[in-house]
Amino acid sequence: MNKITKTLALIITLIVAATNCNAEELKKIDLDDAIQLSISNNLDLQSARIEVELAKNNIKSANRLKNPDANLFYNFGNAGKSEPQQIGISQTLEIAKRSARKNFAKSNLYKKETEVKLSEFTLEMDVRETYADLVGAKTILNCLLDQKKLLKELLNIAQNKYKINKASQTEVIQAQIALNQLETKINSAKTVVTTARNNFNKTLNLKEDTGIIYDTKEDNLPDETVFISLKTPDFNSSIPSFEEIAARALEKRLDIRAAKQEIDIAKKNLTVTQRQRIPDIEISGGYSYLPQSHSDTGHFEPGAYAAAGINNIPLFYNYQPEIKNAKLQIEQAQINYESAKNKALKDLSSAYDRFATSRTNLLFYKQKLIKDSEELIKISKRNYDAGKSDLTSVIVMQQSYQDIITGYVYALTDYYTDWIDFLREVNNEDFDLNGENL
Repeated sequence: MNKITKTLALIITLIVAATNCNAEELKKIDLDDAIQLSISNNLDLQSARIEVELAKNNIKSANRLKNPDANLFYNFGNAGKSEPQQIGISQTLEIAKRSARKNFAKSNLYKKETEVKLSEFTLEMDVRETYADLVGAKTILNCLLDQKKLLKELLNIAQNKYKINKASQTEVIQAQIALNQLETKINSAKTVVTTARNNFNKTLNLKEDTGIIYDTKEDNLPDETVFISLKTPDFNSSIPSFEEIAARALEKRLDIRAAKQEIDIAKKNLTVTQRQRIPDIEISGGYSYLPQSHSDTGHFEPGAYAAAGINNIPLFYNYQPEIKNAKLQIEQAQINYESAKNKALKDLSSAYDRFATSRTNLLFYKQKLIKDSEELIKISKRNYDAGKSDLTSVIVMQQSYQDIITGYVYALTDYYTDWIDFLREVNNEDFDLNGENL
């Protein structure tokens, strides 16, 4: 029996060890490391960067020379008795087409490079946002856990008072119910944290063979140092007027630069299309000879030949529909550029208003609600312990305090995320509210 027990214990130990080996590691990183990790290893970004390499190769392709053709002319029968045999090559020379194609390809390359920069910027903002959301979710959970400690203390007080007949059993049950209700909120908060962590790792989008789940270095938002570590200005900082920000912010937007580049691409495409009308020149030459049996002199007669021709003369088709379409594409690109600027200004205005509102709400929570609520909950707990108030009043106060703390954390999270949305619209990750980067 002892041997069986030892064997079972060994099997269980091996299973546990194997499970631990396969378990994913939870690794905490700060925001800067998260951004650098994603910029270097994000799978979507790696795919986008390949587009740049493809565009570079397209420049080489656009600058290509046409390959020559090898020709052989061998005459059979009586027709070949007095005609020379020929072997040589022919080459088509494009006129004014290669440079147009190359410029068109270069313009496309610049747009792809701009798009990759925009993808990098967007990825950084996404990492910052999911990072802040995860810290916010963890903060909510920690706040609820703190409230759980408070309710446990109230439950203990109620139980002790009940034992000495200074409180009814109803108060004990009431405290237990409040604690159980809070437990369901804690369970939901844990799920929110797990979801936020998954979203953070989804945004990082790294290869899954690392066996690592990344987590935020910070566990709480309400900390003066977090404003610095999360690359967010202190909410006590003043905000410049919208007019100060709008003009130069739009100039730096990468999406507007990409839209403007579409106009240049369309113009280059028109040039390429128009130059299809220009005929190409074909030249050919080679070696010719007349065999001894076919020569009038009875000797082998060597020689050479040369020829030239004009190809693709726009006589029956002059590319007029393609040229019209190319001109329409220029007009379309110009409209899209104006539309992009229009929408960008509206989006910037909305982001500015949301950030300003978040800052106002956060200041109100910090300066008014939090301070007063903390004092009231302490007084309510002391009064109940001293028998100066009933448990119902304390629980009502605790629930109000819980709502205020939760609201404050949500307001703080909104402040971070609205700042990130604001940065998205100014397209500048290092924007300074003091005006240095205006």
